[in-house]
Amino acid sequence: MEYNACYANNEVGDEMKQKRTAWIYRILRKIVYTVYPKVDSEGVENLPDEPAIVVGNHSQLHGPIISELHFPAKNYTWCAGPMMKLNEVPAYAFEDFWSFKPWYSRWLYRIVSYLIAPLAVVIFNNAHTIAVHRDARLFSTFKQTVQRLQEGNHVVIFPEHNQKYNHIVYDFEDRFIDIAKLYHKKTGKELQFVPLYIAPNLKQMHFGEPIRFCADRPIEEERQRIREYLMTAITDIACALPEHTVIPYRNIPKREYPCNRAREERNDAEAGR
Repeated sequence: MEYNACYANNEVGDEMKQKRTAWIYRILRKIVYTVYPKVDSEGVENLPDEPAIVVGNHSQLHGPIISELHFPAKNYTWCAGPMMKLNEVPAYAFEDFWSFKPWYSRWLYRIVSYLIAPLAVVIFNNAHTIAVHRDARLFSTFKQTVQRLQEGNHVVIFPEHNQKYNHIVYDFEDRFIDIAKLYHKKTGKELQFVPLYIAPNLKQMHFGEPIRFCADRPIEEERQRIREYLMTAITDIACALPEHTVIPYRNIPKREYPCNRAREERNDAEAGR
């Protein structure tokens, strides 16, 4: 009896804590929605009527914010699992957001990484997110992703990592493409992947033409084919837009941010030689 009462009290406490953090999140979301610039969606006709994986440039924090606030359809966004756990936020946030800052200012960002931890836990555990793990729990990430797709949601993924690909995007990891194999096994349907370019300085998000997973081909070939298509499509979308500053994946000094026309200008210079 005593044990059962203690267990029940813990459950009530957890439920109250969850309701409190959800309430805090709703307030924060309203504030951010009010102060963050409205973002227009272009190329929405390229979003399939059926659930799809939407793959975009991270654009630092802008990608997840825009996905949560302004995505034009039901969606969930992949989120790094460590950003959902209080004791893991500081190390992950510093490494991912601020490790490229000048050495003399890193001490400040280490402090900031601890200060934002409670806020990050509230936000990422209450937003429309799917926790991404890079260990044995990755299958849980895939399983939840397929479930969200089956519920009729698009799933947004920002797969850039530290290796630079060009002046628009960093190189994409490719294991997320394996979701299509699991989705096909569950539903018999071939999943589509939609390229997305986020341009915060233009206050726009642009959807490109989708590419469909082919279940009959070896998964290694599909990873390469789809990954290359997505990076190329996002680059082409960006380069076709009016001149603007690209907000890169890495949090580098703003003076080093590239221009979307860098490739075009370089090609013109080479042609004029």
